[in-house]
Amino acid sequence: DGLRIEQVFTNLLGNALKFTPRGGRVVLTLKDLGPEVLVEFRDSGVGIPQEHLDRIFDRFYRVPVPAGTELEVEGTGLGLSICKAVVEDHGGRIWAESQLGLGSTFCLTLPKNAS
Repeated sequence: DGLRIEQVFTNLLGNALKFTPRGGRVVLTLKDLGPEVLVEFRDSGVGIPQEHLDRIFDRFYRVPVPAGTELEVEGTGLGLSICKAVVEDHGGRIWAESQLGLGSTFCLTLPKNAS
């Protein structure tokens, strides 16, 4: 479902932009892994503390914005849980890697051929 996958891309790109201060960098890469593709959304933003990484795809969960940042972030905490559901409904996987102060990378795989 192209519209649902577009929703995932829009959400992940929007989050990368939202959590990256002015002057930062957001990079989108696509890699061919044979039967599937890997898409990475990498940013140079504020990052996510390790203790929050295992919960970021939970419904209504929001990571606190680190003190001292100039970011004002709004949201319901539903975006990443929706992304996870859509990606998994399409036979893929989604995960995140991050270091506080060094940015985040959200990765997803999708099969090339829907079954």
